[in-house]
Amino acid sequence: MGDSKSYIKGKHILAVDDEEDVLETIEDILEGAYIDRAGDYDTASIKIRDNIYDLAILDIMGVNGLQLLEEAVAKGIPTVMLTAHAVNPETLMSSIRKGAISYLPKEMLADLDTLLNELLDDRAKGQPPWRLLFDKLGKYFDERFGTGWKEKDKAFWSDFSRNYQIGKGIQERLQHDPAILGKGI
Repeated sequence: MGDSKSYIKGKHILAVDDEEDVLETIEDILEGAYIDRAGDYDTASIKIRDNIYDLAILDIMGVNGLQLLEEAVAKGIPTVMLTAHAVNPETLMSSIRKGAISYLPKEMLADLDTLLNELLDDRAKGQPPWRLLFDKLGKYFDERFGTGWKEKDKAFWSDFSRNYQIGKGIQERLQHDPAILGKGI
């Protein structure tokens, strides 16, 4: 990450995956962060309920990641979805709808620290986190999902594009943000 500010160092991060080697890799890559690990839904759900995290990184398959996403968002935890087997437009859209701040293929795991640092930097600057994802991985998604993949769900992507600054996921997170709730907004 060079001389740029690290948004990861010192953060309390929950990493959830049913593959022990992935959890070890996340822990190694995110050196300087305090990582809590969970290998199943029940353990992760308890950790989300009982702890305060700066960020959650959730696998989708094997740990009921989309349900955990709802639980994390309800607690105001910024959440990144990380998946290998569920890399498809449907889980990408579900992640957006449920309030994830990003969605990363496990193929990009080696770049996790850089991607998270850029994501959190953009977030700190008030930039929409999904813009970074599509700027960085748009070509990957096009190649993976096929040309015109957004056409099947044109209404969703049209709405998403119009509301890029305040997408449905951001709205969902704001509904659970105590700083916002107390203001009657």
